Amino acid sequence: MTRPERPEVPAVTTAASANRSGTITVRATDQGIPVEIQFERGEYRYGAQALADEILRLTKRSAIVARSRRREQLAEAGVPDTMLDRLGLPTRQAAVDELDRLDDADTGQTSWTRRS
Repeated sequence: MTRPERPEVPAVTTAASANRSGTITVRATDQGIPVEIQFERGEYRYGAQALADEILRLTKRSAIVARSRRREQLAEAGVPDTMLDRLGLPTRQAAVDELDRLDDADTGQTSWTRRS
């Protein structure tokens, strides 16, 4: 008797997030580790702190999405919901809600216009 094949779960789950203008993109793992950062040269003009803040914000967003994907992958592989909850992996809806909260809490610069 053979066992039914289960989907293979990758060792690392990643997701990417970009800023609204698409000039900064960060790919991070479900553990919140950035594995790829891309940004256009023009982002330098806003200063190092603004760039660092945006990279951190996008890293958090990417990690939330990656954790949600990880939950879906493990669920497809047969891991029970109770275990996924204990691992702290958000459902798709919980991830959307968390992303909304993150965006609402973003008190960063709303305009790139420099003040004199």
